[in-house]
Formats: sequence, C-alpha cells, structure tokens
Amino acid sequence: MSTRSEQAAAERRKHPRFPVVEGLVEPITVNFDEEKPAPGEHRPAAGPKNQPALLVNLSAGGMSLILFMEPPRSKKFEMLLNLPGLERVPIEGRVVRVLEKGATFNVGIAFTKISRKHEDQINGMAQDHLDCETRIGLNLPEACVPNCRFRALCAKPQKVRH
Repeated sequence: MSTRSEQAAAERRKHPRFPVVEGLVEPITVNFDEEKPAPGEHRPAAGPKNQPALLVNLSAGGMSLILFMEPPRSKKFEMLLNLPGLERVPIEGRVVRVLEKGATFNVGIAFTKISRKHEDQINGMAQDHLDCETRIGLNLPEACVPNCRFRALCAKPQKVRH
C-alpha cells in the first residue's frame, strides 16, 4: 500500500519514467553551472563543475542521477544525453533534489529545455516500456513487439529479435 506522499508525487509527474538498464550505457558527464554567491555570502566549496554520473531513470520531464561526489551548489545544469536511441540530445535543467547516502548522491533533475522532438521520443520510449511491463505482468505470449521504441535500451529476457 502506498503512502499519501507517494501518491501525491506520482500524480505530480506529467511524464512516464523508465529505468535505464545497468551495463547498457557508459557513464554520463554532467556540467553544472556555478552560481555566484551574493555579496558578503560565503559558501563552502563543493564538487567539481563537470562530474561523471550514472543515469538511474529518465522521463521527458527529468531524470535521476547518481553522483559520486557532492554536486556543486548550483541549481542549473546542461548536458548532452547519449543513450542508445537518444544520441547527442542537448538538455538543460535544474536540480530539484539532492539526497546523500554514504559516499553517493542521488540528484533529481527537472528539464528546463529539451526539444519537442526529443520530449516526444522519450515519452514514446517510456510508454512502450510501460506497455511491455503490462504484457509481461499479464503473461501474454507476445510481450515483446517489433515496433517497440524502448527496444534499444531493453535487456529483458522476453526481448526477441524481429
């Protein structure tokens, strides 16, 4: 049973998410823009501006990353998303969450700039992933379909060659 806060978070999302399968992608690099402190304000030094990261999940509205160093105290970031099926997609965003766990940081990013074409492409991949999960959950014989837009990222045992 989900809690009220989990339900509220799920209802706030405009775009379906999909996981990025471990081992299929190279780590990505995120470029955080440094924000200038206000006059007289002292901020402790944070991590470097460019950092390697692991992409946990993705939607047309944002993504979740794992960083191995504390991210800079910056709200904005930019990157080129490079995944199978999504090559060299320029994205700008803002940091909406940083959760520290041991030596790692889970960073939530909301996109502020992404092309409509790529937003539609990511939404299509996410929808096909959800449809596949439904077919698998219902034990349907054709869980994997030839026109699946998530195919490039899929590592499910049900995946068949078409």
